[in-house]
Amino acid sequence: MTPQEAAVRLEAALAALDRQDETTEADSAPVELDQTSVGRLSRMDAMRVQAMAMAGRQRREMERRRIHAALARIAAGDFGYCVNCGEPIAPRRLDLDPALPNCVQCSSGGG
Repeated sequence: MTPQEAAVRLEAALAALDRQDETTEADSAPVELDQTSVGRLSRMDAMRVQAMAMAGRQRREMERRRIHAALARIAAGDFGYCVNCGEPIAPRRLDLDPALPNCVQCSSGGG
C-alpha cells in the first residue's frame, strides 16, 4: 500500500467516524429526571444508552488520534516504519490497518 492509498483510506475512516458521531448524537443527550413524564426503568435504560454512547464517542476519539498520527507519519515520510524500532512494518499488516504504528515484533512486546 502506498502512502497515498493509505491516506485515502484513513481520510475515509475519519469521515465514517464523523457520520457515526452524527447518528449517535441523540443518544448522548442528558437524561430527563422528571418522574412524572418518564418512568424509573425508562430513565435507567436511557442512562445506559447514554453511557454506551459516551463510551462509543471515546473509542471513536481514540481512533481519530490514531488516524491523525498515521496521517502525520505519511506527511513526514515515515509511513510504513515502526515508531519504536524504525524497522519496516509488514505490508500485509498495513493493508489490514494503515494506522498501525508498530511492527509485529514491537506490538507483541519483543521490540
